[in-house]
Amino acid sequence: MGTLLPKMPPQTLYVTVRRDELQRLREERDLLRQQVNALSLQLQQAQASDKPTLS
Repeated sequence: MGTLLPKMPPQTLYVTVRRDELQRLREERDLLRQQVNALSLQLQQAQASDKPTLS
């Protein structure tokens, strides 16, 4: 059995981000969201075309 360590309180990490970096990150986030939406739509279409139709 291992030794028990006392639980440490969570630490807060402060980060400074420049406005231009923040803007670039937001643009990248928006682009990634668009890509996820497009891929989700393609997946739905592929799954719909693979389902056999009931007659």
